[in-house]
Amino acid sequence: MANYYLEFEKPIEAIDQKILVLEADTSSVDHSTELANLSTKRDSSLKKIFSGLSRWQRVQLARHPQRPFTLDYIQAMAPDFIELHGDRYYGDDEAVICGLGTIDNIKVAFIGQQKGRNTKENLFRNFGMMRPEGYRKALRIMKLAEKFNLPVISLIDTPGAYPGIGAEERGQGEAIAKNLWEMSKLKIPIISIVIGEGASGGALGIGVCDRMLMLENTWYSVISPEGCASILWHDATKAPNAADAMKVIPDDLMNMGICDRIIEEPLGGAHRNSVEMAAILKNVLLDEIAQLKEIDPDTFLERRIDRYDKMGVYTES
Repeated sequence: MANYYLEFEKPIEAIDQKILVLEADTSSVDHSTELANLSTKRDSSLKKIFSGLSRWQRVQLARHPQRPFTLDYIQAMAPDFIELHGDRYYGDDEAVICGLGTIDNIKVAFIGQQKGRNTKENLFRNFGMMRPEGYRKALRIMKLAEKFNLPVISLIDTPGAYPGIGAEERGQGEAIAKNLWEMSKLKIPIISIVIGEGASGGALGIGVCDRMLMLENTWYSVISPEGCASILWHDATKAPNAADAMKVIPDDLMNMGICDRIIEEPLGGAHRNSVEMAAILKNVLLDEIAQLKEIDPDTFLERRIDRYDKMGVYTES
């Protein structure tokens, strides 16, 4: 895929193009000094742009087509990963990746929503929107993880659960609700990481956890900014206003007590250096797993009840 630039990244595109032209020059002219200057200029521009991003710009970054997806992270962190298919009730759901793997000798179970890089892949992956069989497959793997005392790593990246008639006929709401109930009771550590979009019950259906982590340029909310804008103002173009009103980015969610840890991305976003991003995420996960292993398995339910009770604001009268 050719490099893709968001509107606010356009100043970087011009510099990158100049660098590519000079690097492709096969003449005997030495461009090393010019390339070094351009590289410095690019880094300076990236720092300036990415130090003042709006909420809406972070939402756009979370959707960047070249951003690393679930499989990219799993294959980088656990080369021995074995994917497991099917929910044992209806079928398989390619919108969610489930399986077992090893991160530096630590065996874990992976659950993660997977988008596609092009139209064909997106149709195959249903744009990362899970169906009921996807949630049931995820729960099957989580129960398997509990049986063998393996921590669960849940990678969230979805615009929402699939809203089609077939999904509703097969019990979409029930499947999500059952996952919330069953995940709450699992006697193993659950770490959820928002690696892109975290929208609605589609994200929450694999998002009950002991630790909620978010990559720097991601969002997590009950509805997308466009959906919110369409409902409140009957105008989807007011999505930037909705993003501000809903407070969807990691900093907001840290303040609300929903997000536990923000994972810094490489300069310019995860899509600019997926290898470095995977290495950062791996180290963070190893640290989180080590801390959660110290917890008594019989206390997970109480800890989760306490965790979710603290969220939100209410008054007593």
